[in-house]
Amino acid sequence: MDKTEIRVGGLGGQGVILCGMIIGRAASIHDGKHATLIQAFGPEARGSACSAQVTVAGAAIGYPYVKQPDVLILMSPDAYTQFAPTLKPTGTLLYESELIAVDDKLPRGARAIGIPATRFAEELGRRLVLNIVMTGFFAGVTEVVSLEAVEKAVRESVPRGTEDLNMRALRRGYEYGRQQVAVPA
Repeated sequence: MDKTEIRVGGLGGQGVILCGMIIGRAASIHDGKHATLIQAFGPEARGSACSAQVTVAGAAIGYPYVKQPDVLILMSPDAYTQFAPTLKPTGTLLYESELIAVDDKLPRGARAIGIPATRFAEELGRRLVLNIVMTGFFAGVTEVVSLEAVEKAVRESVPRGTEDLNMRALRRGYEYGRQQVAVPA
């Protein structure tokens, strides 16, 4: 397996760091791969910019920093403005389609796939699970981590009593992602 560099970006309170942690946990603990995680926060607790850098590989990772991600998972317009230009030209942008308008900041040749993650989370009953919807979407589109591994990682990472809601959010994002990459018959 090649190395996949991932950056998750959004605002504090959107679950950006947890999204990165779940991807890393799924890869390293449940899929038997190597993974690193670096997180960055703005000075405020909620509402400021934050990001997570995750690297997943089949071998030891010598350099954990993500400079030019293969995959960008973005949940806010500010994150798009800041991180879209850093995406590899062959990379994939996964974005919250009702908050972000894709424009010329995205490198030529990059692929952009949106999901109304906040709306899906609200339909499930809690806006806070938007990050889990995005995590499922990432797994469904990229297959960098298996659905089984992500399900285990989510169960281990969310507060007790919320597992059912989070599993529904994960599956909603995963199924939507699989639909977006399905080859028409």
